[in-house]
Amino acid sequence: MDGKNWQAEKFEANRPHLRAVAYRMLGSRTEAEDAVQEAWLRLLKADRSEIENLGGWLTTVTARICLDLLRARKSRREEPLTVLIPEPAVPHEAEQDALLADSVGLALLVVLEKLNPAERLAFVLHDMFDVSFDDIAPIVGRTTVATRQLASRARHRVQETSVSMEADLARQRHVVDAFFAASRGGDMHALLAVLDPEAVFRPDAVAARMGSVGEIRGRVDVAKTFNGRAQAARLAVIDGAVGAIVVIGGQLRIALHFTVNEDGMVTTIDAMADPQQLRRLDIVLIEP
Repeated sequence: MDGKNWQAEKFEANRPHLRAVAYRMLGSRTEAEDAVQEAWLRLLKADRSEIENLGGWLTTVTARICLDLLRARKSRREEPLTVLIPEPAVPHEAEQDALLADSVGLALLVVLEKLNPAERLAFVLHDMFDVSFDDIAPIVGRTTVATRQLASRARHRVQETSVSMEADLARQRHVVDAFFAASRGGDMHALLAVLDPEAVFRPDAVAARMGSVGEIRGRVDVAKTFNGRAQAARLAVIDGAVGAIVVIGGQLRIALHFTVNEDGMVTTIDAMADPQQLRRLDIVLIEP
């Protein structure tokens, strides 16, 4: 077997592991696939004679790529706001991707998104993939002791994420998902079923100008506003609650923050379109 075929075979054997590492680091299937593809390109350029442990080498390279992407993501906070919309999984990968997402958990992804890039990498590699702190330290540019502290801080924050948070997010997602399914399908009856009788739609000044509509009160009027609309909305966790975002031309235009009461009814929908406000939001896209 020639060198190129050997590399391809070994890389494909490692691909599921690398995809899992990248997904937990980035929280996006599309970005994870991009990181894994970049690792393959770097392998093609590498001197094979200098690689003693290919699996470890690929994990390290993928982690470095993800770290760079996370740091770039942080720096983009000050730039025009853009959001990556994941592509639907191809059929033969759909089941595997669903299992991958379930194994991480939406609440955990929300917490991981709040960690700084070095904390996230240290926690993911050590606690989820059993990579030693000695191997992680060079990736984050810290001592082994400092890297251990990074993971410890991250672990503490993750442990604060209770089972109830995961359950509450799942409950909210079920309600918001039903709302948008009814909205897109033009099902007025289903929309009314998930809206509280006193439901309120509150757009900020920018959103009001975009839609030429101000505050709307009452289940029926809110349902009429959304009936047959919201085709471009994508589910997301916004500041810890399930809502949706609208992206046009790769740029985040509107964030819809939902409040769901204990009875599983939508009580308020806040539409935010002010760019400065959008930049302050913590948004974790829920993969399709």
